[in-house]
Amino acid sequence: MDLELGDAHRELREVARAWVDKEVVPYAAAWDRAESVDTAIVRKLGDMGFLGIEIPEEHGGSGGDALSYCLLLEELGRGDSSVRGIVSVSLGLVGKSLEAYGSEQQKQDWLPRLCAGESLGCFGLTEPGTGSDAANLTTRAVRDGEDWVLTGTKMFITNGTWADIALIFARTGEPGPKGVTAFLVPTDAPGFGRTEIKGKLGLRGQATAEIVLDGVRVPDSARLGGEGQGFRIAMAALDKGRMGVAAGCVGVARACLEAAVRYAGEREQFGKPIASYQLVQELIADIAVEVEAARLLAWRVADLVDRGRPFGTEASVAKLFASEAAVKAANNAIQVFGGYGYIDEYPVSKYLRDARVLTLYEGTSQIQKLLIGRALTGVNAFV
Repeated sequence: MDLELGDAHRELREVARAWVDKEVVPYAAAWDRAESVDTAIVRKLGDMGFLGIEIPEEHGGSGGDALSYCLLLEELGRGDSSVRGIVSVSLGLVGKSLEAYGSEQQKQDWLPRLCAGESLGCFGLTEPGTGSDAANLTTRAVRDGEDWVLTGTKMFITNGTWADIALIFARTGEPGPKGVTAFLVPTDAPGFGRTEIKGKLGLRGQATAEIVLDGVRVPDSARLGGEGQGFRIAMAALDKGRMGVAAGCVGVARACLEAAVRYAGEREQFGKPIASYQLVQELIADIAVEVEAARLLAWRVADLVDRGRPFGTEASVAKLFASEAAVKAANNAIQVFGGYGYIDEYPVSKYLRDARVLTLYEGTSQIQKLLIGRALTGVNAFV
């Protein structure tokens, strides 16, 4: 069941669904085993306009609104969360931050390339010692004449080894959030080092990296937004990013539902399909209910974004519910598959591995609860 979509949204969803079925689904298992998607997918995403949704056409984008973005990420999440992550970060966190806070020159320099899939972006916020406590990051940027010199380490950076531009958050002033500034750093700059992180539980096809900045020099024109505005830029990106993660989680849960329904109709035990057993139907029904609820929560955030209304708390609600629902959906699907769900001949074990990290990044489930609790009570549990 869906709310009524307009013609443009319905067409986008159908195009995205067909494209994912052709270009992503047949290769997802092989990419998972190889621990790398085929990087040619990036240019294909650009050619389809998928890397430019919500970016104005004058900056190389394909236009559209927040609901369009949710529809796309649901389909990408259904196909392969690693591919969804490429879009979520390069477009959702980097491209949209550039559009919102960049100078006209920065937009002209980078947005057409990012939207076309000619370049990728990565979002350099998390550090080895600061994940949830991002306001206390330790990477530093020191002013030197007309330049800034950046030194520090970033960890778990999606697209990190593939990106051409890194949105790096560094301390330029006092401790805490007011002392953080954002910089657009070309990844071929001298002193910019990156190492891919292998052996991940899930999202294995996605390039995840440790980035080391060893005296990387950038001009002041590389600064995104005002000095000391970096933390606000990062939090705004993550608020909107949580909407996208929620939509991607809907895609994972929907993939679990479709796989479980299909298998339950084919698999026979005790002389009849397992779909005829009440407890199997219960497992499937539970997935279906949470898919619908998670989708509507994500779409509610999109509606608020598109109407220019505050949406931060609603984004936390959607991200919390949808990410936990995706994990439960994958667990239920594995239960339907039984022993076959435990091997990668079937996709549901991958869905569980991919879903698990969605409760961790862009704000853990516990952080979302604190944000929701603060909004409801007016009491800040972070301090």
